[in-house]
Amino acid sequence: MSSGAAGPGRRAFVTGGAAAALAAGAGSSRAAEPVGGNLPHFHPALKDDLRFPLAWGTSPERDFAAWRRAARAQVEELLFTDRQDDTPYAPEFTAGVRSGGCTRQSVTLSLTRYERVRGSLLTPHGRGPFPAVLLLHDHGSKFDIGKEKLVRPWHDDTRLASAQAWADRYFDGRFVGDELARRGYVVLCLDALGWGDRGPLAYEQQQALASNLYHLGSSPAGLMAREDQRAAAFLAGLDRVDGRRVAAVGFSMGGYRAWQVAALSDDIAAAASVCWMTGLKEMMVPGNNTLRGQSAFHMLHPGLSRHLDIPDVASIAAPRPMLFFHGGQDTLFTADGVRVAHEKLRAVWRSRGAEERLRLKTWPEYGHVFNSAMQDEVYAWLDAVV
Repeated sequence: MSSGAAGPGRRAFVTGGAAAALAAGAGSSRAAEPVGGNLPHFHPALKDDLRFPLAWGTSPERDFAAWRRAARAQVEELLFTDRQDDTPYAPEFTAGVRSGGCTRQSVTLSLTRYERVRGSLLTPHGRGPFPAVLLLHDHGSKFDIGKEKLVRPWHDDTRLASAQAWADRYFDGRFVGDELARRGYVVLCLDALGWGDRGPLAYEQQQALASNLYHLGSSPAGLMAREDQRAAAFLAGLDRVDGRRVAAVGFSMGGYRAWQVAALSDDIAAAASVCWMTGLKEMMVPGNNTLRGQSAFHMLHPGLSRHLDIPDVASIAAPRPMLFFHGGQDTLFTADGVRVAHEKLRAVWRSRGAEERLRLKTWPEYGHVFNSAMQDEVYAWLDAVV
């Protein structure tokens, strides 16, 4: 048999949706080509194979606490980063600078045993312990700043210019961390790998970084998730913080990180996610930014979709208070994806008799932003639930 022939033994392994996809493309040179947005021609069959069997309501487990443990354990397994890391944080704090109604410090700590990480720590004036916010920065394909996107840098004029331009673009000129500190919250914001002091990563390097981490038994998304878990525990353990009143807040990739850390950490009492929630299938459509690779690796846990949809992972945090905002003009997430995700989230919180703890809102006039109007609603919501 020639090397180009497809014998009956080989074809016997092609069944079901895959066979239908191949049959539809038989005799056409296009059958083996990807279609728009880098999706393979058989992507509908792959989508059909995703049933999310571990989702609450689909899983045979009917005890919610037991389901949470099983779902979290499955996510934990697929982070590809050690589950237990008891490395001492060994924090080093700089002297405080008083300005803007708070004391500003840099803190350097061991989030994992691999690296020391520097972050910004803001403490309100007055007597604690205070409520606190783990503030999680976005991606934005802008790597020269990370924590500075959300906390006004007070020690670097070059980064201040870059940070102010970012705040003007996405936050109506505000620094979200500074606003929260003025409202009485301790704020901790750290650089993710590749940003700020841990970068800068170049856009085209992201795919190579992901490949190398996978080869080394880790992943960009898994490492970031582990570091956020550890950051939450560190913040909750500070003497100046009321450990029962720690929230996670983020925009864009930071919004993804906010609901993810709420799902994976019991140190988070509430989370506000702005502009990052969707159903997976509805996001995986031709032309979607996710399909370009590169940046997507920071929000991709290989194999997880065989078990849980994106909102199913966020639902592990139920019935704690959670807020999800979406901009109706946000081209990164389809309207169907947001609708599906919100329906799934609402069903889980309703099943717990806690629908009032879930805040879902689409702002039809806004795009991919966290502007002053959205911020003010988040701040008021935090004051009510934390």
